[in-house]
Amino acid sequence: MKLLTKEIKKKLPKPNEMEGVEDPIVQVKFFNPCGRGTWYGIEYDEERKEFFGLVDLDYTTLGYFSLEELENLRVPPFGLKIERDKYFKPKKLSEVKESIKKGVY
Repeated sequence: MKLLTKEIKKKLPKPNEMEGVEDPIVQVKFFNPCGRGTWYGIEYDEERKEFFGLVDLDYTTLGYFSLEELENLRVPPFGLKIERDKYFKPKKLSEVKESIKKGVY
């Protein structure tokens, strides 16, 4: 599965475009098919191939994550790849955070 399609890339704001926006829109969701690990993209830097967004691993934080790292990551024990949630609909960051609190991914 291609993690970042042309259609999604067009929707993602460029770096710092969402700066100062109180409740930005999360455009894309990536997840570990075997367990913990979810990444939510808000902005995308095409030159650096880097997202700014919400990362939910052992704790939840806003920060940067690399498209190339997601593409190259193999999840033990089966060696599966990170996947994009093809059913994810863009939503406000506050809604994503609330879903995580409730344990609904």
